[in-house]
Amino acid sequence: MRYLTDRKRAEGRGASGRGTEHHWYMQASAVVLAFMVPWFMYFFGVALGSSRETVLEIFANPFIAILSALVLTVGMRHFAKGSQIMIEDYWRGTTRKIAIIAVFSLSYVVTAVGLFALARIAL
Repeated sequence: MRYLTDRKRAEGRGASGRGTEHHWYMQASAVVLAFMVPWFMYFFGVALGSSRETVLEIFANPFIAILSALVLTVGMRHFAKGSQIMIEDYWRGTTRKIAIIAVFSLSYVVTAVGLFALARIAL
């Protein structure tokens, strides 16, 4: 029989058993977003205030369309996971579950609508 101390059982695990995995995901997505968002903001800024034809031409470029899709997808996943941690820290019970479901649903809806709109523009 193996005897494990409380410390040994808890080492490397967060409260949910996935703390380290979540932390690294948030760190990696933050770094990726730190590189992608300035480029996206530049292209979005160029398109902002332009005519409809110019905007369609800018976002029809495959590089800009893929960059926009990645920023939208990674950004919404980052938002959902960060909000989940905030909700888990401060809310309890049924309210907590409803809030987490609402945040994840919102992030999926925004991602789906954004990708649909981007596909309509790019294709």
